[in-house]
Amino acid sequence: MIKGLVGRLQNAMSGGRRAGPPATPENMRLYAIGDIHGRDDLLADLMMRLAEDGARHPDRHKLLIFLGDYVDRGLQSKAVLDRLIAGPPPGFEAVHLKGNHEEAMLQFLDDAQFGREWKYYGGLETLHSYGVNEVTRSDDPRDFERARDHFEQVLPEAHLEFLRRAQAFVEFGDYFFAHAGVRPGIPLNRQVEHDLLWIREDFLSWTGSFDKFVVHGHTPSEEVVVRDNRIGVDTGAYITGVLSALVLDGTGRELVQTGVPAEHMSA
Repeated sequence: MIKGLVGRLQNAMSGGRRAGPPATPENMRLYAIGDIHGRDDLLADLMMRLAEDGARHPDRHKLLIFLGDYVDRGLQSKAVLDRLIAGPPPGFEAVHLKGNHEEAMLQFLDDAQFGREWKYYGGLETLHSYGVNEVTRSDDPRDFERARDHFEQVLPEAHLEFLRRAQAFVEFGDYFFAHAGVRPGIPLNRQVEHDLLWIREDFLSWTGSFDKFVVHGHTPSEEVVVRDNRIGVDTGAYITGVLSALVLDGTGRELVQTGVPAEHMSA
């Protein structure tokens, strides 16, 4: 169902930004959710809050857009993927974007020695969430091979399929959603996946137009970052305890966050 909806909406979109503030497609309420990073406790709380919000808007098509980085750093990566795979709350549909940490998780499965790098930016916590402890106190290449083999055995097929099927970007109305951002000066339909998952300073410092308004995660901040051409929704949940959802409806914007009352934003 979601693929059909996505296809119809994307086919209906024009190629450039319209005059005036960016807007969602008619009768659509979009929820862009920032980096979760292994905090299933916060995800459960946020989903409850979004379900309550959705119940107040029964006339809207409601779509959750997860911006990637579901795993690493926090201690509940397996539980996060279990929850996402189980599906959104009733009345919602969902799109899952790929983050650079999902790419790292897949790279470890392809190359055990990549674990030397992944281990130190959150991979160790992810492995522990699956009961894989071979490299807790070791940098021995043989232990990385053992850990990868163990991980392959215990990783549910549904998790692997979820990671492989995650999208690099999605766009609705005047909004373009990607995990990290986009490369300035490159048309949105010609962006490369590495930039969509990894870009930082070249994107963050750009003050010009991207043709569409970009919503992204990847770069944490204590508060949602609003600029004239983008909004960053990564509020460092694994450290701050604040997991954020940017709610877009028409030209309106709101925030729903764990531990924070609902907040309206200016368009």
